[in-house]
Amino acid sequence: MYLTKEVKAEIFKKHGGEEKNTGSTEGQIALFTHRINHLTGHLKKNHKDYNTERSLVRLVGKRRSLLDYLKKKDIVKYRELIKELGIRK
Repeated sequence: MYLTKEVKAEIFKKHGGEEKNTGSTEGQIALFTHRINHLTGHLKKNHKDYNTERSLVRLVGKRRSLLDYLKKKDIVKYRELIKELGIRK
């Protein structure tokens, strides 16, 4: 499995403040980015996997809405996060 407890805890520790803060916007965006990168790699090998493609599109939409929320709430954190994660607008 690509997303173990340790990897998930590390993502939230790095971006959410602490491991137990799984509800933070920054942590969720980082987790979604990790999952999006994994699904993108899967789709490069399996280009006819339409269920995964649909899941990827939904996940990108969720991340986009969280990024819009963060942008309205705190523009400085938004800019730092997209720079750190390598997300392009």
